[in-house]
Amino acid sequence: MTVAITGRAMLTCFGDLDATYSALLAGRTGASPLRLGDPAKLNLGYGYAIDDGEPRDAGGKGDEAGEGDDGAQTSRDTQRVGHWLARCVAEALRDAGVNPAGRRVAVIVGTGLRELRSVERWYGDGAGLRLAELHFGEAVRSVAPHVTEVHTLSNACSASGYALALAMDLLALGEADAVVAAGCDTMTESMLTMIGRVGETTADIVRPFDADRQGVLLGEGAAAVVLEPDPEPEDGRTVHGVLRGVGLGCDAYHETAPDRGGIVATMRDAHRRAGVTPDQIDLVLAHGTATELGDPTEAAALLEVFGPDGPQVTGIKGAIGHTSGGAALMSVLVALTALREGTVPPTAGLRTPAPEAEWLNLVHGGPVPARGHLAQVNAFGFGGVNAVTMVEAGHAR
Repeated sequence: MTVAITGRAMLTCFGDLDATYSALLAGRTGASPLRLGDPAKLNLGYGYAIDDGEPRDAGGKGDEAGEGDDGAQTSRDTQRVGHWLARCVAEALRDAGVNPAGRRVAVIVGTGLRELRSVERWYGDGAGLRLAELHFGEAVRSVAPHVTEVHTLSNACSASGYALALAMDLLALGEADAVVAAGCDTMTESMLTMIGRVGETTADIVRPFDADRQGVLLGEGAAAVVLEPDPEPEDGRTVHGVLRGVGLGCDAYHETAPDRGGIVATMRDAHRRAGVTPDQIDLVLAHGTATELGDPTEAAALLEVFGPDGPQVTGIKGAIGHTSGGAALMSVLVALTALREGTVPPTAGLRTPAPEAEWLNLVHGGPVPARGHLAQVNAFGFGGVNAVTMVEAGHAR
């Protein structure tokens, strides 16, 4: 089954989708000094933060906190991710012209960390916390109270790819008239601590597939799309893209290390579900984390699947960081924008391709014309929780 993407919204360190795509074309990077935690203790100095004017380490007490209906202290800062998510869900529904009050609309949210920052604030600062906030049902219903159901998937860096796959299933089974698939995450001190301890050196920006890569840095934000059966031509609606299929895998090879065989199997599953062959694919949005194991493994998997004369390859983490649960969906929206506009943005942060990636048709140094209409988006998570999404360019009716 193929489904249409009729609504979309995204928020990154650069702003909305248009602002992010413009920054990507210019090769800009949104890395900035960390405003969360102690860089010396974290062994990490940079990240790709959203500057929304909210304090990162506000105490969450006293006058800064309000009382919820149940008496629990709440603040906008402790629900930062939910706020971004709600904004994107509302914008995507508005863009699609879909009103959940009159149709069966389900929502599936993919995330790596959920509202973990709220837990950190509760533990460290005594900020108010309600367990319901860890699931995004309340955040979604604050802008779309009539949706039929809200599911939160917390499965690492491929989470929003899984959300797309499950959304397709709901539509195929007739369980919904439309589905909002979303992804979101924010920085947390615990995740920053882990990243700062895995490598001997720390990065200033993410450099995917670069000979001088120094590791990954966190980004943050949210994205959402509205998925529907393809509208009838006479209704005049815009279709931003077509979701052809999503391949899923869970190879459990290692807690953190990627497995080439598992990645290849997921790619081939995606091609089978989409009814395409590797030679038909024009563009790959790589996972591209700039890690010592990740980049060589992904490059080797791409070589095995596509051979040495494969599609154009680019990545967005050098520009917006690793956005965890939102990463897959953000890459999907960039891929569709590139196909529609006919221009593929360069891989920000990439200067000199590493030896294992030299054979890849990497886009770097500047944007290039897009070659076709079909794109593959890679997203790989801890434990081999992988999702590969196939999308086709959309059109205005």
